[in-house]
Amino acid sequence: MGKIVRITGPVVIADKMKGSEMYELVRVGEEGLMGEIIGLTEDRATIQVYEETSGVKPGEKVEGTGKPLSVELGPGLIGAIYDGTQRPLTVIRAKIGDMIKRGVSAHALPRDKKWEFVPKVKKGADVVEGDILGTVKESKLVEHRILVPPGINGKVLEVADGAHKVEDAIATIETADGKRDIPMMQIWPVRRARPFKEKFDPNEPLLTGQRVADTFFPIAKGGTVAIPGGFGSGKTVFLQQVAKWADADIVTYVGAGERGNEMCDVLVHFPQLKDPRTGESLMERTTLIANTSNMPVAAREAGVYTGITIAEYFRDMGYDVALMADSTSRWAEAMREISGRLEEMPGEEGFPAYLASRLAEFYERAGRVRTLGSDERFGSVTVLGAVSPPGGDLSEPVCQNTLRIVKVFWALDTGLADRRHFPAIHWLTSYSLYVDNVREWWKQKLGEDWKSLRDEAIAMLQKEAELEEIVKLVGPDALPEPERAVLEAARMLREDFLQQFAFHEVDTYCPVEKQLGMLRLVLDFYRNSVEAAKRGIPVAEIKKLPIKDTIASMKRLPSEKFAKEQGKMEKQLMEQFEALLKTRKAPVEEGKREG
Repeated sequence: MGKIVRITGPVVIADKMKGSEMYELVRVGEEGLMGEIIGLTEDRATIQVYEETSGVKPGEKVEGTGKPLSVELGPGLIGAIYDGTQRPLTVIRAKIGDMIKRGVSAHALPRDKKWEFVPKVKKGADVVEGDILGTVKESKLVEHRILVPPGINGKVLEVADGAHKVEDAIATIETADGKRDIPMMQIWPVRRARPFKEKFDPNEPLLTGQRVADTFFPIAKGGTVAIPGGFGSGKTVFLQQVAKWADADIVTYVGAGERGNEMCDVLVHFPQLKDPRTGESLMERTTLIANTSNMPVAAREAGVYTGITIAEYFRDMGYDVALMADSTSRWAEAMREISGRLEEMPGEEGFPAYLASRLAEFYERAGRVRTLGSDERFGSVTVLGAVSPPGGDLSEPVCQNTLRIVKVFWALDTGLADRRHFPAIHWLTSYSLYVDNVREWWKQKLGEDWKSLRDEAIAMLQKEAELEEIVKLVGPDALPEPERAVLEAARMLREDFLQQFAFHEVDTYCPVEKQLGMLRLVLDFYRNSVEAAKRGIPVAEIKKLPIKDTIASMKRLPSEKFAKEQGKMEKQLMEQFEALLKTRKAPVEEGKREG
């Protein structure tokens, strides 16, 4: 038990804290505010408090808990809505009303609910850490696998069956250190990564249903993505789109300091949305951590670590997990404020010198792994972090340090967003280092070299950018017809393929088969129009072809209908270009005969 000697916003200094440890969870003041020790000098502790400290006075008590900031892991996580410190917001609201008071706490997992436990091991079996003891049907989409906790190996003496609470022992294991009762629930420190056997290079794409992401700049399961962009460029909307439609088994969405209305949008719409693969509500496989900007800044760090720990827990069961962090810039701003309160030497733009290492510690917990356990089980955590650089300046420290870590860069462009082009991911500044990793998957899945089509499309857009510079100088009339054909085909690629309608019932999600078919049609038009222009057909004539309108409307066709119509569209495209060339060729031949 210590005493407060100084309070500086969310930072509290306490004396007489001998015996405390770094990152120990403490209760601050008479109201028992939640805090974490982030510095120790002899018996003086520096504490960052995860709740508002106004009204707290020097001399009030600080009580250590003897354990680090931890999360509860077990049945009850799916569909839950937590704050940054894993307090269940729905439970607290039912207890005290809409406004959360300071010092209020509640168990993260319900203690009164019974879950139907189905054992997978028998009495007398030898088990090792990570083995599946049994399962609980947590939701319609998620089978919760109860694992032997890390560090425990031995023989099963007893195993339960039937309905049990999370604190009930569902197995007793004879270990080298004696008997251990294993409950359904585990408690894990958030700052410590959960162990695994082996980490692999990601080689399977995380499909999002967003064409610019899947076809142009793919992310692999177990990969890392940065989504930087200025205010209003669509970071949150795009991140929500990925959370809705990604083919991950589990989604963990962390709102780290974002505006309340944006998190409210997630909370309202996710339960109403249907999973395209199962038809069930998306909340049947989602955990939300709502830590908005009006909460104390220190809680943002707790929210990010809580989210990644929950994601690792489901990964250990053998699931593919997608973690959305919106946004890491708000977390970095919290680090800057705490660092300033601690009077540390500032780094670039006032951020702490350890900014890069903290970001790296977070992103390196992503990956595709072979999990603990005697069976062969694989799982992954894919981390997608939004970055909110002030004024859209991608050269600022958070953005640059994130870029050194992640493998995919989805750069949002304010100019595209202003033109209502969604997603506003710019095709010339974005990149993915997973293209070669996932190439084989595309070939096996669709039987075609997707990369060659992708590279041709990107080359067309780069050519368009070069021609646009010439047009700005000398005007479009100075361009020869083939180059005008390139500009028209690139416009179609941008508007008819890359642009997507998030709120359209069909276009909000595009399967990869349809994506590849759409891209092939646009590229066929591109090749034929350039060839026709070289043979003397004016681009103005090419623009009048009916197939142009057909291609423009293909994004609104349901995928089943598009699959049936695709061959017909390709045939129409070839026939219309052949007819156009014949009409151009006929007068020339007539003139030759007259001569």
